[in-house]
Amino acid sequence: MSDEYGSDFITLTGDDGEECELEHLDTLELDGGVYMAFLPADMDEDDPNFGLIMLKAVEEDGEEVLVTIDDEVEKNIAFEAFMLRLFDGEEEELE
Repeated sequence: MSDEYGSDFITLTGDDGEECELEHLDTLELDGGVYMAFLPADMDEDDPNFGLIMLKAVEEDGEEVLVTIDDEVEKNIAFEAFMLRLFDGEEEELE
């Protein structure tokens, strides 16, 4: 994802019709699946809770949709992969 034009935001509509705006952080392919990491667009930067939202892209009725990751093992593997990518090299910057 290019930072040339700033952040990417999407608006998702839940099953209950409620809308949520998210900032797209990264997309990765892992074990044949496509995973996306987001932060809530209205998240307080001083909030100590990280608030990472991970969704999986799947095809339903010929259309790509984002779904929650229900399998805990799959969720943990995707989370670790995102953490490695998002924070790769931060330790080097701190030294």
